[in-house]
Amino acid sequence: MPAMSTQPEHRRRRRTQLILTAAAGLATAGALAAALPSAASADEKTGKPGTSRYQDVQLLSFNDFHGNLEPPTSSSARLTEIQPDGSVKTIEGVGGVEYLAGSLRKAREGHPYSITAAAGDLIGASPLISALFHDEPTIEAMNALDLDVTGVGNHEFDEGAAELKRMQNGGCHPKDGCYEEGRTFEGAQFPYLAANVVDEKTGKPMLDPTYVWEKNGVKIGFIGVTLEGTPGIVTADGVKGLKFLDETATINKYARELQKRGVKSIVALIHEGGAPASEAYNYDCDSNGPGSGISGPIKDIATGVTAKVDALVTGHTHAAYACTVPDPEGNPRTVTSAASFGRLYTDTTLTYDRRSGDIVRTSVKSANHVVVRENPASDLTDLIARYKALSAPVENRPIGWIASELAQPKAPDDSPLGNLIADAQLAYAKSVDPSADLALMNPGGVRANLTYASSPAGEGDGVVTYGEAFRVQPFANTVNLVDLTGAQLLTVLQQQVSGANAAAPKILQPSGLTYTLDLTKTGADRIVTDSVRVAGAPLDPAAVYRVAANSFLTGGGDGFTELAKGTNPLVGQDDLMAFETYLAANSTATNPLPAPATDRVNVIK
Repeated sequence: MPAMSTQPEHRRRRRTQLILTAAAGLATAGALAAALPSAASADEKTGKPGTSRYQDVQLLSFNDFHGNLEPPTSSSARLTEIQPDGSVKTIEGVGGVEYLAGSLRKAREGHPYSITAAAGDLIGASPLISALFHDEPTIEAMNALDLDVTGVGNHEFDEGAAELKRMQNGGCHPKDGCYEEGRTFEGAQFPYLAANVVDEKTGKPMLDPTYVWEKNGVKIGFIGVTLEGTPGIVTADGVKGLKFLDETATINKYARELQKRGVKSIVALIHEGGAPASEAYNYDCDSNGPGSGISGPIKDIATGVTAKVDALVTGHTHAAYACTVPDPEGNPRTVTSAASFGRLYTDTTLTYDRRSGDIVRTSVKSANHVVVRENPASDLTDLIARYKALSAPVENRPIGWIASELAQPKAPDDSPLGNLIADAQLAYAKSVDPSADLALMNPGGVRANLTYASSPAGEGDGVVTYGEAFRVQPFANTVNLVDLTGAQLLTVLQQQVSGANAAAPKILQPSGLTYTLDLTKTGADRIVTDSVRVAGAPLDPAAVYRVAANSFLTGGGDGFTELAKGTNPLVGQDDLMAFETYLAANSTATNPLPAPATDRVNVIK
């Protein structure tokens, strides 16, 4: 691929009419005059008959789709909404790619200048219907809903750089081949941008760093980056041979390059995010001043990204926000995120000045919209049905029974589901090495609740299917064992709340281990040292403990670098297989597995 792509250059572009044909129905000067009075005399100023100086460009965006082709369930299908009286309402049953596509198509009506963009994690940590086929179905779905461009996210690297390039360029999987006779995976019909992901040896971006959307003289440039910390939250094999650069410096570099090419209107697609003060999707994070209601890494990035960039579309934190964070020159600049799983999309109006080629910042408007389950796109419904039929024999197989819904972890507490997974890993570890003492499970590896209610397949309440278990643990990690001294184990516990995890603690879900977490203290001191117990006995700093954890953790992921120093390693079986084995051994239809107690981490608040 060329170093920087434009819309006409990108291979297999189906929607060439967006560039090559004249679009009817430009926004009238009268409509624009309400917002921009000078637009009424635009023909005189541009010298181009029939054109206005100002052109509204619609930017539709979303992020963190994670292969959720089917309508998500449980908490993954919920949003909260602030009502006019200030109360908060829970909205149930939102999302699903057929409804996202329908919503986007409806939103585009009456907008001849419309771009659809995403901010990464379209694939990875996906439900079985997509993951079983290495996320080819999701790429097909993104093609069908007319995605124009996306940045990469950390989960795009779950299967490594070569597999990500296959997602872009197409071709059958190198091991599993093609999944349907007569069909070859064509790859993405939109560019994946990875400006800050470079080859360690050459220093060149592994994919295009930028992309230019162009129509009738209107040019919008895009720069795509993922978080610099991607190597810490992806397996080592997934990022082998790659270097991840600073987000802000990279965006600023390519903004200069775009401007040298005559592209002055620029949008950054950033797979890093923030935390709004409210979880409600329609929360006004500018209510106490521009950007006052948002915190986290994206705010630092936003304040450092050059004023040459006109809007930031972000992701990673699965939060919903449409904020204004002033750029380094004090100009207003929109920063948006559309939650996750296709539950929302963001609609942003960018007013393009044909004379300057730039965006009129004071006219930018942005809001998040709920993807309600109405008016499904029939072609996406058909795509789901096709892959559902292919995956059904695997997905609907019962593997166990539970007595109630099991919730995924939420810091700072341990959780029923996290503890259950840790119990399953310790049981497996003891089956291959009876000296195993304890197990630790990272909270981010538990991707969904384990639902009690029957799925539409009709397996019955409390029945755990392979597909439901897969949604909980989709990463295909192995259960590994390592030796750690008691002193090292204490360091691991302290790394939950210090170092890379100081700002956002990651509380490991334990089995065979208990301790007290004192949130009235700071940093590593939050772990009460003399409270740590292994199998009920006080931790001995000099003793050696056999610790089970998934391969992501034993590789040092999520900031747990001390785990990577473990000795005497043993690589075990797939973590989902360990979970399935545990459910089969400990539950029946008449004696379902009860929720484990959440008494392993004693939290002082």
